[in-house]
Amino acid sequence: MSAFPEDPFGPTDHIRIDTMPLAVIRHEQITLADLRDAFDGGYRAISELFADGRLIHAGPALAVYYGNPMGTFDLELGFPVASAPAEAIESNGLPVTASVLPAGPATATSVFGSYEGLGAAWQGLLQRTLAEGHSSRGIMIEIYVSDPTEAPEALRTDLVLPLA
Repeated sequence: MSAFPEDPFGPTDHIRIDTMPLAVIRHEQITLADLRDAFDGGYRAISELFADGRLIHAGPALAVYYGNPMGTFDLELGFPVASAPAEAIESNGLPVTASVLPAGPATATSVFGSYEGLGAAWQGLLQRTLAEGHSSRGIMIEIYVSDPTEAPEALRTDLVLPLA
């Protein structure tokens, strides 16, 4: 099963993530309090590169968290692209760089509704994954399947937890 299925994931689906080129804006050592500004500016900057043709969109917006999001962590905000930029491209004063989706085994679930419910959904996915005897690589991926301008109850976010 792909990390980008058309149909939603179940409570704890086991998948294999394939490497995929990404165009991202990296944020190092940030906290949850920094997310709104990071998301707003980051997605706007990358979207401008799609609009002017410098990047070719290949999937929904995503965020890749490295480390513990309850403390300080590193974050990559971006999109899958047909080809990642060979060098950094500045957009709205932010450097857009190449990255890849972390490949390997993972568990995944889909969440419907407001983004405010993502914390509890992550806890549930992690608990179910650990109960099955798996361990996390310390990476968490949120894939924003729905357009964020939709009504909160119509939003779908896929949570993907790469396994060690």
